[in-house]
Amino acid sequence: MKSLLLSFFIFFQFTAFAQKDCDYSTNVVDSIGSYKSTKDYLVHERIFGVSSTYIFFSLINADGTPYLKVQTVTKSSDFIKAVCYDLSSKIYLQLLNGKIITLVHTQNETCGTMVRLEDEGKNTRIISGEFMFLKGSFEDLKSSPVSLIRIKSVTDTQDYIFKKELVSELMKENYHPENYFINYLKCIEN
Repeated sequence: MKSLLLSFFIFFQFTAFAQKDCDYSTNVVDSIGSYKSTKDYLVHERIFGVSSTYIFFSLINADGTPYLKVQTVTKSSDFIKAVCYDLSSKIYLQLLNGKIITLVHTQNETCGTMVRLEDEGKNTRIISGEFMFLKGSFEDLKSSPVSLIRIKSVTDTQDYIFKKELVSELMKENYHPENYFINYLKCIEN
């Protein structure tokens, strides 16, 4: 009986802490090159009064170069100020082991899109940016959870605390932002 319980306990621990499977939104290899992108993953959700903010991550491998795509969606009845990314924009990831990882924006200036949702009576601003991993950052990201992210744009700098578990009101699912890179970096490695 004890050995049966011990076997069950070991099996449960192994399956509970196993890395997540890769789920791609795009996975193409052709004569021009290769491109694969993981599905969007909610890493931050803030709903307060008439405003809400959502941040989604996806990982990209374009011809062997890894990127982090960050998409921020802000909804509000009030005016939403523009947030722009340019070549000087950066993302800083503070890990639980104390290290800070820097990612740099790869594209020219982009300020996203503003949409008015008449049925909700809200303004919606969507901005996306691709950020390149610097050499040597993968090993740290694969071994330590992220505690905080700082997004430095042209117009603003924002800090977001990553939760161990995020129960989303929007998506009605549970997410684990703190372990995003631990679970999904393997999906874009060569």
